[in-house]
Amino acid sequence: VQLVESGGGLVQAGGSLRISCTSVRAFTGAAMGWFRQAPGKEREFVAAKSWRDDTYYYSDAVRGRFIVSKDTAKNSVYLQMNNLRVEDTAVYYCAADGEALPRYTGSYYLWRPAHWGQGIQVTVSS
Repeated sequence: VQLVESGGGLVQAGGSLRISCTSVRAFTGAAMGWFRQAPGKEREFVAAKSWRDDTYYYSDAVRGRFIVSKDTAKNSVYLQMNNLRVEDTAVYYCAADGEALPRYTGSYYLWRPAHWGQGIQVTVSS
């Protein structure tokens, strides 16, 4: 599964940005979603969408501000990011897995997808 991201860039705090990810080949797996990695920090789960139903998953850091959506006909997943904060600055990675869905541990979602995009920079200025 080859994933291609687009739509990153620079935005002011409080603004919005939408990033996209498309699977080069038809995707029929379990879920597609997003992680991010800020400088000096570990990669963290952001959001994901089940490919087989309308279930969605959000980290606490973005719930209520970000919206994950999909277009199965286009093999694409999107992340609409609203009310952006400086701390949202990171490289955002698209991810997909054929079998596994994010699993809530009680405090965070655990998901280890098999497929990754190359990453796209999102910078939020103050």
